[in-house]
Amino acid sequence: MAVFGMAVIIGPALGPTLGGYIVDNYSWPWIFFINVPVGVLALTMVSNFVREPEDLRAAQRAMAAKRRANLDWIGIALLSVGLATLQYVLEEGNRDDWFNSQVISSLSLVSFMALASFIVRELTAAAPAVDITLFKDSVFMAGTLVGGVMFALLMSVTFLLPVFLQEVLGYTATQSGLALMPRALIMMVITPIVGRTYNILSPRLVVSFGVTCVAISTWMMSHYTLATSERGIVTALLVQGVGFSCLFVPLATMALSRVPRPKLADAAGLNSVVRFIGGSTGLAIFATLLTRHMTTVRSVLGTHVVAGSPTLLPRLYGAQRMFEQMGMNASAAHDGAVRVLAGALERQSAVIAFEQVFLLTGLSFLCVLPLVYFLKRSPQPAPAVGAGPEVQVEM
Repeated sequence: MAVFGMAVIIGPALGPTLGGYIVDNYSWPWIFFINVPVGVLALTMVSNFVREPEDLRAAQRAMAAKRRANLDWIGIALLSVGLATLQYVLEEGNRDDWFNSQVISSLSLVSFMALASFIVRELTAAAPAVDITLFKDSVFMAGTLVGGVMFALLMSVTFLLPVFLQEVLGYTATQSGLALMPRALIMMVITPIVGRTYNILSPRLVVSFGVTCVAISTWMMSHYTLATSERGIVTALLVQGVGFSCLFVPLATMALSRVPRPKLADAAGLNSVVRFIGGSTGLAIFATLLTRHMTTVRSVLGTHVVAGSPTLLPRLYGAQRMFEQMGMNASAAHDGAVRVLAGALERQSAVIAFEQVFLLTGLSFLCVLPLVYFLKRSPQPAPAVGAGPEVQVEM
């Protein structure tokens, strides 16, 4: 799992930097077109190298035969409708002002009813399309839920930080991608170490340490200002990378540790769905919070920008004199000075809003600590007397 995690982390390490370079030097559609050759390579490698053990294939064929005889078309339809409408709500909700939009309200109701009906259907179907009874296992449920929250915060920070760097600090897309790279690189270093210590340290301890590191890093990010140096940005990301490294391997391993082998595919699929729904939900929530915080902070700061203010006048006259020295007449210089002050107000509002949202992400992550109690390692069966060591490799 640690080696697998190292490979997965290559994407977040190279993706933002490569995407920033493409945006700065080519056109933005190429950040999507570049996935075509990667997808072709992936299909080629899967078709040639991915194999399953014969006993597992036999068990899956038996399950497939049962499902074909009782194909759960209703469950598939309900899941498709529920996830599709939920994804639309999460993607477009902030743009359409959420439940003030009739479309968003209607689709939210459709999504809720479809997913609720899907759960009832899967609990009663002869051969359910998705085995949601896996959530009866407290370890699987806890590991999956914590993983969903982790992915929500990872996606949120990955979205918010480049916006902060580019819109507030004036970084280019390439520079913001390079700023994110150290987090992924430290994860590539720490992840195999966490994997080596998995059977030594309690997973509760490792996950708790990871949650604490992520919370500390977001607290550090909540102190970003217009004067924050690149070193200050990278330091917080390095702490965050250590935290996510302590979460990825234990959560993925523990969540699937007590799942019967023939059901691993179902469990892995459920785990992935929860993580990606968590990512979309977190992104929607924190993007909305950022927009609303910026509006609130701007209105509060605006109450202090009044004509005749002893703090405002020196700045206004200083900017006006600067424009006059550049050759502008008095009227144009005054208008330019007003725009400069308005821009400064906008940037300060953005900084404070980002600080509040970064702090809120850390506080939200601390709320998952009670779930760590359920992360219990399954007891290893004692080897039979006289039996040699058994090596089992699973994919």
